[in-house]
Amino acid sequence: MVTSTHPAHIQKEPLTADKLLPGDFAVWMLILIEISTFGLMFIGFSAVRTLERDMFLAGQAVIHPLAGLINTIALLAASGFVAQGVLDNRNNNQQRAAFMLLAGVAMATVYIVVKLWEYWQLGSAGYGLNVNHFFTAYFLLTGFHFLHVVLGMVFLIIMTRKLLRRGYGPGNQIGLESGACYWHMIDLIWVVLFPIVYVIR
Repeated sequence: MVTSTHPAHIQKEPLTADKLLPGDFAVWMLILIEISTFGLMFIGFSAVRTLERDMFLAGQAVIHPLAGLINTIALLAASGFVAQGVLDNRNNNQQRAAFMLLAGVAMATVYIVVKLWEYWQLGSAGYGLNVNHFFTAYFLLTGFHFLHVVLGMVFLIIMTRKLLRRGYGPGNQIGLESGACYWHMIDLIWVVLFPIVYVIR
């Protein structure tokens, strides 16, 4: 008896969370926790701004929206390079994938330099963590995100080294996809953080 190979007769594997999402499901649980944490911080920032509007308007007049815009562009570019690196790995081009991740690290370095300059400018002008509620919220929120960018860069560098050693490939990319998803989460948080802190009055 001949078994039909027509697509209608092929039994598909059941869809699971691991199949629906790129990377490892545990990383998605971590991403959910991270997003929830930042979400609570955004809510707290907005609530205090409502109560102390004049103070927050004065604080926003001091910080540097151009620096925030440059960092937004840098992180978006970094995410674009990382996404391309994942695609290159799927196409079995680990060397180009490694180059793309390094380009992502370079763009993240732009963010680091600009953010440190911004902190230095504010500190030199006498605006520190304890000046008022706006700057307390500003430094805690942006500083917490800054640490995530540094951690994300470490992940990107580790993944780049593994790519150069051909540790990934079309059939072995869960680790690469997991790291890329974590990086995109960092980028997404900044895209929300930038207007809330720098733009919305």
